[in-house]
Amino acid sequence: MIVNRFANKAISALARTSQQSATRGFSSTTSSSAKVAVLGAAGGIGQPLSLLCKLSPEVTELSCYDIVGTPGVAADLSHIPTASSTTGSLPSPVSWPMKPNGGLEETLSGADVVVIPAGVPRKPGMTRDDLFNTNASIVKTLVEGCADFCPDAVIAIISNPVNSTVPIAAEVLKKAGKYNPKKLVGVTTLDVCRANTFVANHMGIDPKDVDVTVVGGHAGITILPLFSRVDGAKFSDEELEAITVRTQFGGDEVVAAKAGAGSATLSMAYAGYIFTENVLKAMRGEDITQCAFVESSLTDASFFASPVKFGKDGVEEILPLGDLSDYEKQWFDKMMPDLQKQIQKGVDFVNN
Repeated sequence: MIVNRFANKAISALARTSQQSATRGFSSTTSSSAKVAVLGAAGGIGQPLSLLCKLSPEVTELSCYDIVGTPGVAADLSHIPTASSTTGSLPSPVSWPMKPNGGLEETLSGADVVVIPAGVPRKPGMTRDDLFNTNASIVKTLVEGCADFCPDAVIAIISNPVNSTVPIAAEVLKKAGKYNPKKLVGVTTLDVCRANTFVANHMGIDPKDVDVTVVGGHAGITILPLFSRVDGAKFSDEELEAITVRTQFGGDEVVAAKAGAGSATLSMAYAGYIFTENVLKAMRGEDITQCAFVESSLTDASFFASPVKFGKDGVEEILPLGDLSDYEKQWFDKMMPDLQKQIQKGVDFVNN
């Protein structure tokens, strides 16, 4: 079973690390510990994401935070026999004189990676941009906490609309004097997962043997899968259009299938876990390249998703975009105005 496989890996990791110092931090070769904080840990994405992080041998401390339910989530996770410890915190009660949010401080202090899936999910007929008003405020508040309590952590934003919430986070960190573009990323891994799955099904091969580059953003037509770079993939014009659009709007497929009961939670949790584990692997010296939505000069957009090499300090290098097919150039030209508009909406939210 997959749980047993993960558990065995984690228990082996405990044996390997039992003689290491208890001091948190990363060296250029090995890590003595790795704390991951999940903000929104009791939600539809947060719970399975926290479960997967608990099973990961890369995580030695898992800290969960949400406005409700987190002590129960953490207690449940703590019974899983893996190497990582688990805590769950709620916001501190409102008091006078006003005090900092002790629950958020406890969650974030010493974190190496902060993953933020907090926010409301989409319902049928909604776009990611429809979530803006609610989720923008949530992300702003949580990132203010990151600036206060873990300014050196890598912050991985899952909360939609990512094309706007990542710029919101950047502006909040700038105002606090804590912005480091190497430490702020938007998680677009689910777009890669979908593209890999769809093209593998088309080709009749194992998805693990496919790695589709997906660039742009994380909403509708701003998602651009580069299927022209998949070795051995052949599509008619109609097939290429269908698989491109399905990748761009795969989230709508799930929202419709759940009939108002939520959006893509399980697949997003898996994608967030894969992304987080890769960041941790890079921190301890592994060679990791994965697509992410980061501050970028590759295009006219100030943020752009593309292949990024990660290292011990987060983003190490943004790789060249490379050549696009004629078909991909058409989508690229079509998406750029939308992407820039969505980025600016996030910037304006903080500054206006």
